[in-house]
Order: sequence, then structure tokens, then C-alpha cells
Amino acid sequence: MRFLTFAASAALTLSVLCGAQSTAGIEALVQRRLPNHANAFTFSLTPGPVSYVASNTTTKQNDEYTVSNAANGTIHITGNTPIALASGLRWYLTTYAHVDIYWFIGSRLHLAPQHLSPVNGTYHGSSIVPWRYHFNTVTFSYTAAFWTWDDWELELDWLALRGVNLPLAWNGYEKILIDVFREAGFGDAEISTFLSGPAFQAWNRFGNIQGSWGGELPMSWVDSQFALAIQIVARMVELGMTPVLPAFTGFVPFTIGQHYPNASFVNGSQWNGFPLQNTNVTFLEPFDPLFTTLQTSFISKQATAFGNVSSIYTLDQYNENNPYSGDLGYLRNVTSNTIASLKAADPNAVWLLQGWLFYSSATFWTNARIEAYLGGVANADMIILDLFSESQPQWQRTNSYYGKPWIWCELHDYGGNMGLYGQVENVTVNPIQALANASSTMVGMGLTMEGQEGNEIMYDILLDQAWSSTPLSSATYFHDWVTARYHGPATLPAGLYSAWESMRKTVYNNTQINVANAVTKSIFELAPNTTGLLNRTGHHPTTIQYNPAVLVQAWNDFYGAAAQEPSLWDNPAYTFDLTDITRQVMADAFYPLYTAFVAASNHSNSATYNATTAAQTGQQLITLLSSLDALLAASGHPEHYSLAYWIAEARAWASSSSLSNITSAVTTNASYATTQQMANFYEYNARNQITLWGPTGEISDYASKQWAGLISSYYVPRWSLFVEYTLNGSTAANGANPALSAALLAFEQGWQTQIWGEAEGESYVLASGGGELQRVVARVVEGWPGVFA
Repeated sequence: MRFLTFAASAALTLSVLCGAQSTAGIEALVQRRLPNHANAFTFSLTPGPVSYVASNTTTKQNDEYTVSNAANGTIHITGNTPIALASGLRWYLTTYAHVDIYWFIGSRLHLAPQHLSPVNGTYHGSSIVPWRYHFNTVTFSYTAAFWTWDDWELELDWLALRGVNLPLAWNGYEKILIDVFREAGFGDAEISTFLSGPAFQAWNRFGNIQGSWGGELPMSWVDSQFALAIQIVARMVELGMTPVLPAFTGFVPFTIGQHYPNASFVNGSQWNGFPLQNTNVTFLEPFDPLFTTLQTSFISKQATAFGNVSSIYTLDQYNENNPYSGDLGYLRNVTSNTIASLKAADPNAVWLLQGWLFYSSATFWTNARIEAYLGGVANADMIILDLFSESQPQWQRTNSYYGKPWIWCELHDYGGNMGLYGQVENVTVNPIQALANASSTMVGMGLTMEGQEGNEIMYDILLDQAWSSTPLSSATYFHDWVTARYHGPATLPAGLYSAWESMRKTVYNNTQINVANAVTKSIFELAPNTTGLLNRTGHHPTTIQYNPAVLVQAWNDFYGAAAQEPSLWDNPAYTFDLTDITRQVMADAFYPLYTAFVAASNHSNSATYNATTAAQTGQQLITLLSSLDALLAASGHPEHYSLAYWIAEARAWASSSSLSNITSAVTTNASYATTQQMANFYEYNARNQITLWGPTGEISDYASKQWAGLISSYYVPRWSLFVEYTLNGSTAANGANPALSAALLAFEQGWQTQIWGEAEGESYVLASGGGELQRVVARVVEGWPGVFA
């Protein structure tokens, strides 16, 4: 068994927690997800070596389980941790019962056959790293901003069954921070101008932005999120996870000088062109004694709320926000005092840092500065997330972060973009190579996607790779994944397997990371222009990295499977994936129409200009988008494909946090006279994040989505304006068209304050069945024969 160096101080606290763990959490999970099989499984925790062993250095034991047949006919699972038990349960369910649990289609575990097959002998499973991590700080805004307990309960069961034992837990942060600030003498108005709206809280927590636009954060939101956080953290602990909890970062209201005139504080960087009132966040220097005072207050209040459930704290001071000075002594001083503040609050504290800053601000973060910054903390007191390991690993250039424990992470998705994309060989081969590196201090594998959207197989395979010492065979993995995902027919049609095999070798095997290193964004999601849309690279690429004809053939195989097995139309996994693959085929088909339109409408090029062709092709652009909108609306999966669902989730928080029954954390700010006004503010937040992302489009289209309702109400009008203004010949060769730009911005800003359901055709009737999708897909194929041929 491999043991990996970990934090000595954290070990004592966490070993106590391990000693208190029981099988109750996994037994409750079985009751939730497999109620008809509640008596078919038995679980036991092995009494062997404790999970943490203290000596000169402290090591965390890898998780282990066994699955065997019990004498009473049950399936017996033993493990050294509750998460090991959950991992063993999923191994059995996917291997023998061919069922699993998924993000968007929910749990399919209840479809396990009534009589479970016995295990062929005894199976032993062991993780190859002690930690399996999940979440990026921004996932809490891009994906989970408006989640309810039902959403979180599914997510946490998904995490447990996939062996995740180190999840990030940000919910409820604002309530504790408000209490700390009020105790420190800040007034309600000062606090309200510091906090950001629900869809943007991640960047307030990072110190990138301050304040809100479109309205102030309702304090009923703060209280409701805190109540939700108590449920989330309790369930994490029940399932055997170690929550990564927030800490006081140092970002404070700009009026700190009025209360503490002798305090040492600086203003951070301006972020992404935001107006000064919303950025340049004030940072209290960690070497100021006040920093430790506020840190101690924060962590003690948090422990009172959640219990002493973890000593691992997430703390990011310089996410896309450069330090005040690059002096090596200054950088070391910042971190040495930061960890001292954590230790003053919790002697067992371990600092978890997202390593994104070393990549995103690589010009500032030279190796000497990285070494100085990290050097202020003992190796045993820090864990670093190598946030973008599959494309831009930083562990290599930093010699495994100069001895700090670190986690190999898959980022993959920015802003919740929805293109089909993956680097399947990178996420299987590369972490194994990293673990074997002579200087490696790698202690985990994890998922750090910005938005948890689609491409679920790419996240499954990395978490499963954490249980195999050799790279998984992607061909075998995809085959077995298909078998479990479409569970139902006795024999699955061959087209399902051939479609996924084709995508495995193309769509999900991107190797040119210098061109596209994350989920692709279709050009129709961007502000229309005659230039600058095609061949974008990096982590918001528009370049298609496979032959679109290959995906069309995969689509034909997949679609044809339902002709062979009509029951697939009632299978939510099939209808979800058919929608997704069809969506991608249509998004790819937009490209040649766009290039044809640009060429035909170019008045300055007599060789390609053709007014008739331009008008016809321009109309085709709009019609294709309308057809795509209709497809997504009929998917039967509004939680993933519908703007109405996103907005409904946001607005529902106004009702769930009843104005008449809230004891507000801050009593005088964000006064909303009616629940309707509060709901309107939440809707504005939801709309703004996925479109303009800022009061005037500071990060416009960053978090774009291919959703029913968003295409018809936002993208179609933008492209209609583009076609109109381009056809009149007013666009310059470099794409400049001031009149078009002004018209687009006026439309975009007006769209932000609309209320869903008030315009004709908008409805909260969100769900459709497989029969409706079948009819719509048939119409789309008939209407666009050239696209699907």
C-alpha cells in the first residue's frame, strides 16, 4: 500500500473523526436510492490501521474496500472508511447490476434487478491516492447558485458513490462573514455595498469584485443559504467526507480605514474592466494583527455552526488579482502570517489553495516568487490544487510545488459552456505519470470544472482512474459506461456502442491543447461580427477539433438505435444524450452557413458578393437557431437545456426565503417591499451571468449556454440584427459597424431586466416526454437533411 505525506497537524483532528465514523451514512444512501434493495447489502468498517498515523511525518491511508457474498445471501462490503464503502457499492452496482447515478438524469440505481447477482469471488478495490477532490469555487455560482436541497442531495450521493472524500463547502459563507464584520464594527450599509449578488458570489469571495449591480443582496438569501449549508455539511460528514471549509481571506469593505486607521491594507487589482466601485477590492494585509482577530472570529463562528468537522480551509488571496508587491520577502510574509492566523484559530489548520493564479498570472508568478510565496507555509500545512492539470499543469515547472502536497485536477469546462469535448487519454495517462514522478508530492485527483455541465463521462473516468494504478483503457471504459447508462433493454443496440466509440476517438480525444484546451463554444453564442469569431483558441475555443462528418455518423448510429429499440424513447439517459449530440451537430452546422453568409454579403469582394445568396443564407442562420431552440425545448430535460428552468430556480428563492419569517443577519439593507421585487432581482442575476456578465458586458458571453429560450430570446434577435445590418453594406472590412454595435448593446441591456413569462410564447411549462422529442427530432432532420446526412 502506498502512503503519501500529508499534514501532521490535521491528522490528529481528522483521525478522531475517522474513529467516530460509522456505516449509517452509506446505509441511509441505500435507503434513499435503492429502497427495494435496502436489505440486499451489508456494510462493515474494518478495524485495521487508523486512517491517519502520526510520526515524524503524518500519512493518510488510501481507501480500501472488498465486495463479497455473505452467508445470508446479501452482498457484503467492507472498507476502511465510509467513502470506501460507497465506492465498493458503486463498483458492484455498475459491474453487476449495470446501473448508476447521474447529474441531470438523476439516480438510476432503483432499476437494479430484483434479484442481485452474487459476486464472482471476492473483489478488492483500493484508491491510489488518499484524496479525491471536487468543486471549483466558481462552480458554486456557475452551476449551483440557485440549487435547493434536492439538488444538493443528488450531488452529494453522486460524489460519495464516486469516491470523493474532499468536497468544497462554500454555502453559508456570507452569514458568518457578516457576523464577523458586524462584530468588528462595520455597519449594515458598509456590508451591503461589499457583498455581491447570488450569481456572482464566487468572485466576491475571491476578492475580484465587490458590491452588486441591479440591486442589493437580500439578507433573507443569506439566512436561507446558511440554513442550506448546515444540511450540506452535515450530509458530507455523514457520508464520510472531509468538507473543505471557507476561512477569512482578508477582503474587507473599503471603509476599513474609518474603523481601523492604523491597519495595514491595500487595494487589489482592477478585474476584467469592471468599474472601480465594483472592483479594486480592499485587502487587509495578513501581517496586521487585525487579520488574525478576524480569522479567529470567523473560524470559531463557523465551528459553532457546523461543528468541528474539518481542519482544511480554502483560502485564495490572489485569484486573478496580483499581490501589492513582488518582493520575495513580502510574498513569504503574506503566507507565513496567513497560516499563522489559521493556526491561531485552529491549531490543526491546513490551507487549501487553488493553484490557478500561477497559470493565469504567469508573468507575475515567476518560479522565484512562487517558491517564496509557498515557502511561508510548512509543507505539511498546505494542499495545492493543480487546477488545470489536463492542459496546463503547473506542478512540473514548480518541481511539485516545492514539496507541498498537491492534487491533480481536471478543469475541462469554463463558465458552464456546453460543447462536446474531452481529453480522455490525458486524464487517464497523465495523472498516473505524475504520481510516478520521482519528485511527486501528489496526494489526490479531483474535478475543478468552472461549470458542471454535460460531458459527464469525462469526469467519471478521472474519478475512477483514482482507483487504478495503471491507465484505464478508454475503449473498455466507454463500452461499460454505455452498458450502465442506457440500462433497460436486455440487449442494447449496437449503434449506442458504435456512436460512443466514434466519439471516444474524436470528440473526446483532443490532443492539440495549444489550439483548444477546454470545452468548445459555438460561434452563435458570441456577439455577431464578420470577423473574430472563427478559430479562437485557448480555454474558450471556437475551433472544432474533429471532422464534423464523424460526429454526424455517430449521431446517425445513436439515433438509429431507437428505431431498433423503441423503448429508448422512454429512457431519460437516451433522450438526454440524443438531445446533446443533436445539439452539437446543429451547432457545428452553423459554421459553414456563417462563412457562406459573410462571403456572400461582403460588398467589397466582387468574387464572392451575391445579394440573393446573402439574404437566403442569412435567413438560414436564423432558421437553424430556431430549430435548435425547438429541439432543446422538447428534450424533456429542462434542468439542463432550458432558460426557463434556470430563471424559475432563481425566482423560487424569493418565495422559499419568506420575507415574513426571516430573522435577517443584517436588518437594514436590501429592502424589498414585495417578494416579486426580490424575485425580479434574482432573475436579473440569473440573466446577467449567462449573457453580459457585468453591468455593461464586462465579460459578455463568458458563461453562455445553449438553452431553449435563451436561443430564441437572446441569440436569435442578436443574429437577426447582424444579418440586417450586414446586408445593408455598412460593415467595414475589419468588422467594425458602430450602428450594429450600438443596436446589439441596447438589445442586450434591455434583455437583462425582462421578466420571464411576460412575453408572448414564454412559459414555465418545462417538461416534455420522449414522444415529443421523437417528433421534434424527426421534423428537424426533415427540415435540415444536409446537416444530418
